[in-house]
Amino acid sequence: MDTVEELNGTYFYAGRSNLKASELFFMIFCEKFVEQPGLGVADFSAVVALLAGRNDQLTRTKPRDAIDGTSYLSKASRRAFGNAKFPYGIRLPTFIGGYTPWTMKPRMVAKVGMFVGRTIPVIGWVILASNVSQISYKTVRDYNKIARGNDKVW
Repeated sequence: MDTVEELNGTYFYAGRSNLKASELFFMIFCEKFVEQPGLGVADFSAVVALLAGRNDQLTRTKPRDAIDGTSYLSKASRRAFGNAKFPYGIRLPTFIGGYTPWTMKPRMVAKVGMFVGRTIPVIGWVILASNVSQISYKTVRDYNKIARGNDKVW
């Protein structure tokens, strides 16, 4: 038998026989997940950035419409950069409001420390989103090469 075959309406893949379409899809997904280049260091860095950017630390009293708390990352970057501002009065966009993309709100800031502390978690989301989209694309591509008829995705 080949590494990929059809047997009695089921699939044979990577030494496993009698696989349903969903089981085949899951096996290909796991294979692509493991094969993703740079998965270990990049994803670990992304998770660290996200966790360090959570606004779960107590802080001073803020105005009524402000979001409560601050993050370890924000505290550290403000300590490292102090009151340093961007030259020429430049204000750059950052995001506040939590560590999920759906709760973020854009804000313009002039201080370097605020910018760094708020931007690093966003970079973490971009890294994770990139890996998930690459793995998903490769999984669907390879699954559709193997699957037949109505079992194909899209």
